[in-house]
Amino acid sequence: MSAAVDNRKRLFVASFMTLIVAGLFFGLRASILGDWATQFGFTKSELGAITGGGFVGFGVVILIASALAERIGYAKLMWVAFVLHILSAIITIAATPVYGDGSAGNEAAYWMLYVGMFMFAIAWGTCEAIINPLTATLYPEEKTHYLNILHAGWPGGLILGGLIAYFFASSDAKLFQVSWEILVGLFLIPTFVYGYMLFGQKFPLSEARAAGVTYMNMLKEFAAPVLLFLLFLMACVGYVELGTDSWIINIMQNLIGGNAFLLFIYTSALMFVLRFFAGPIVHRINPLGLLFASAVLATIGLFMLGSVATGVAIILAGTIYGIGKTFFWPTMLAVVSERFPKGGALTLGAIGGIGMLSAGLLGGPGIGYKQDHFAAEFLHEEYPAVHQEYVSDSKQGFLLFREIAGLDGAKVGALLEKNPAELSAKETEERAILEEASIRGGQSAFRWTALVPLTMALGYLLLIFYFRAQGGYKAIKLGDEDDATAY
Repeated sequence: MSAAVDNRKRLFVASFMTLIVAGLFFGLRASILGDWATQFGFTKSELGAITGGGFVGFGVVILIASALAERIGYAKLMWVAFVLHILSAIITIAATPVYGDGSAGNEAAYWMLYVGMFMFAIAWGTCEAIINPLTATLYPEEKTHYLNILHAGWPGGLILGGLIAYFFASSDAKLFQVSWEILVGLFLIPTFVYGYMLFGQKFPLSEARAAGVTYMNMLKEFAAPVLLFLLFLMACVGYVELGTDSWIINIMQNLIGGNAFLLFIYTSALMFVLRFFAGPIVHRINPLGLLFASAVLATIGLFMLGSVATGVAIILAGTIYGIGKTFFWPTMLAVVSERFPKGGALTLGAIGGIGMLSAGLLGGPGIGYKQDHFAAEFLHEEYPAVHQEYVSDSKQGFLLFREIAGLDGAKVGALLEKNPAELSAKETEERAILEEASIRGGQSAFRWTALVPLTMALGYLLLIFYFRAQGGYKAIKLGDEDDATAY
């Protein structure tokens, strides 16, 4: 094997491992939201804000890192990300000693977790600002295929995180319970692996820099209406994919208990396997056709997850949703790379940044807000005494929607974790009511979220008609724009 080929493979594997890190941490974090609610007394909205902070950090930094990547190169930024990954673990785990016996209040723990999530997201965003244009540069003739393979690392990490959570996280652990602090630290293992893979490797220039495209010409790409529309659609992708995945375990636990981990692992496994087959699919239908079909399936799957209650129906709904969300993120990156190659890392960074900002500012908090709204509304209307006892003292708003008081996570968690044999008659009744409220809140949130991929489907359909009127979707090659490859 030549040194150049070995270098290319090591860089690609290291890039793949950074997404294993991201997926592993994401999968573990989704499983320990309940632990944070019980330990620190957070509402769903507060948990949504914490998880959202991680996405916001990614969205901000990928825009900055993408600009820096075109000026100072990839290598230095990758080592910055490596250090930040380590620091984020330390800060997140520090939430417990800072909270102590609770005398400091949950605000101190909230900010430690928020900052930890934010710092992890900075590391993640820095990595993704590099690995997407790097992959496009390493495999210029098969961008859609290899970007999908690269992003198979994300569900690969989700699977690992889900399996670890299933066997070791929370009171439903199938083997034995491990503290959430230890679970969080596990993402450092693949972090050190990608650091080892990067050591001593030479990074290529991006396609745009290698072709001599100036920084100003890269920025000019953002004047294209099609790119602006793709940025809007990517905001929808961030909301529906990452926003939903932040909550799916927590929501489905109310309905199917510990099997929620298995559902999460199953949908992640679908993504992992299917992303290796994006290339052959795109050769039959162009990337926009793949995105349109995915959006339709995601709409159906989410609405079903918000409507069904039986085991077989939930598996079917999860299958449809899992297939639907599989190709969104990497295929959107491929479309931008193929249509706007002059943008280099800038346009790819912008598309990823918008997706993450949407997940952080809209998806995570928005789905949390919807859960609080519908659960509290149900209790207030049907069981006002229970609502009065378990409602949180704090209120949370979302965008222009009014502030609402959700349920106090510590009070609800304390009741739900009690041994059923130790419950009084009153507590048994309240527990059943609270479980019903949580189910209603979560499923209502899913049904409303299904409107987002429906919007995406309409958007992709418009783009399909637009490109058909232009002679078909074409992949543009730098230096050969007039001889683009049509699908």
